Amino acid sequence: MKNFASPWVLLAAVHLAACGQTSPEPAPAPVAAEANPVQTWVVGDTADVQTVTRPGCLLAGGSTDVDEAMRWLIERSGGGDFVVLRASGADGYNSYLYRELGGVNSCQTFLVNSREKAANPTLLRRVRQAEALFIAGGDQANYVNFWKDTPLHQTIQHLVQDRRVPVGGTSAGCAILGQAYFAALQGTVTSETALANPLAPAITLGHHDFLQIPYLQNTITDTHYDNPDRRGRHLVFLARLLAQTPSAPARGIGVPERTAVVVEADGTARVMGRGPAVFAQATGPGPETLQAGQPLHWDRRQQAVQVYELPPGGSFNLANWQQANGGQWFNFWVNQGQLMVNPR
Repeated sequence: MKNFASPWVLLAAVHLAACGQTSPEPAPAPVAAEANPVQTWVVGDTADVQTVTRPGCLLAGGSTDVDEAMRWLIERSGGGDFVVLRASGADGYNSYLYRELGGVNSCQTFLVNSREKAANPTLLRRVRQAEALFIAGGDQANYVNFWKDTPLHQTIQHLVQDRRVPVGGTSAGCAILGQAYFAALQGTVTSETALANPLAPAITLGHHDFLQIPYLQNTITDTHYDNPDRRGRHLVFLARLLAQTPSAPARGIGVPERTAVVVEADGTARVMGRGPAVFAQATGPGPETLQAGQPLHWDRRQQAVQVYELPPGGSFNLANWQQANGGQWFNFWVNQGQLMVNPR
């Protein structure tokens, strides 16, 4: 923006010129500090580059990252600028992505730990310029409280929907990628607690009000699936989702630690890392008993939830939730608060 001198400075200059004198150079105007600055770390070329990207989604289960899956995300960035978002922690991903794995123009991490910072212009500009976006682990309640319904939320959606940039997340970052999600606004919840009281206040769910990622409609992701066992609480999430929207499918993707599910542009999901991942879908009516203070009962002839367990090497079609290969089908159901499993 141009700097305009005040009328008093202009009058002084005219007087000095009339006396054969020249006006001294005005002191430079102070640069205003940016409101709500965001702590950031960057490695690589800070100049923006533009590459051809390919859409896709990476769902990581937490703990050690899966190199193969992260390279898959980098490949889809076309070697552009990689942005990492988080609400706690520091710059641990920068060296890993830029130096260990390589193949990106830059890697920049932003610590966005307030709603005010989620409107920071520098942050929004750099996110808009990203060719790949990854949401780190932490506490998904922070992401819901700090990012939902902010300019950052809108910018992330713009990347996915309009620019078709690949996106991923691990642990809490994965938990918020489903169209339905466990918000953890009152802390985490165990399978035992959820099955015993499926309407417990701690089971805070969001639906269709945060991120909208292709092929994750009406889908709740859950992570650290094997540590501890989260199958029971995941079924409670599905039961609650089905009760809220009985005309829509209730689906879930469970990802163990050191495992990632990558979703191609056509909806083909593959598992990388340790595996296996779980794809679960309610098959019919909701639970027989879904009441506060009572154990969940969801039997439906022992076929309440259809499950496909997929190890690395196979595939699952998220476009229709039927075509699959390389894994095996199961049925999950709940008998008076007890999780039951039966081969199909």
